[in-house]
Amino acid sequence: MSRLLVFQHVAAEPLGSLDRLIRRRGHRIKFVNFERNPEAQPQLDRYRGLIVLGGPMNVEDHAHRAHLLTELRAIETALKQDKPVLGICLGAQLLAHVLGAPVRRQREAEIGWYQVDTTDAGQADPVLAPLGAGALLFQWHNYTFEIPREAQHLAASGTCPNQAFRYGRGAYGFQFHLEANQPLIERWLSTPAYREELRSAGLGQDEAAIRTRTLAEVAAMEQRAEAVFGEFLDLIGRPMRRITLGSR
Repeated sequence: MSRLLVFQHVAAEPLGSLDRLIRRRGHRIKFVNFERNPEAQPQLDRYRGLIVLGGPMNVEDHAHRAHLLTELRAIETALKQDKPVLGICLGAQLLAHVLGAPVRRQREAEIGWYQVDTTDAGQADPVLAPLGAGALLFQWHNYTFEIPREAQHLAASGTCPNQAFRYGRGAYGFQFHLEANQPLIERWLSTPAYREELRSAGLGQDEAAIRTRTLAEVAAMEQRAEAVFGEFLDLIGRPMRRITLGSR
């Protein structure tokens, strides 16, 4: 049975809707939770792909969060082994950093629902093509990345021009939270530190406004997520079925 390695930074940022999609394919998931085990030293050799999730820290925090250096080395190893990599939010920033692109604080945070438009390359991309010309997607970040050299720029928003990229055949960075379903969004809105981040951002919306918008938009995003993540998981392939004696 094939196994995927997942880097998680805090309990509040799990795989969301991606968890069900991975398990439905028959893959086993190995979580490395750096909040619980910051000294972990995961090895990539036994895994067919790597997913790096979001978190409240930033790439520049590696001086006092040594696990970020561990993650950067692991991402570099996955790229050298030509294994599919998906970075989400912080994970995308770590991937961009490994590829030599700057990561910086945005002038204005994105928290809530934003229109994300795909570039011509994004509309032709084998993974992101299900988004079509663009869609309303959920965001929660105040840092962003530059597009790495030799990477394809796949998507942009009015506030944040670098929303997605692909490097090589199978390394993707998504700034947006396509994996966010209603329970996950509610979890963030109910977490004191996240609520304070929203309040401090001064975006003119509160938890109630985001909840209302979520009720209207989340089902459509989950459908798009299933299509996009399905294409990414196709890069990893499907686990081989076990053959039992006497079966045909």
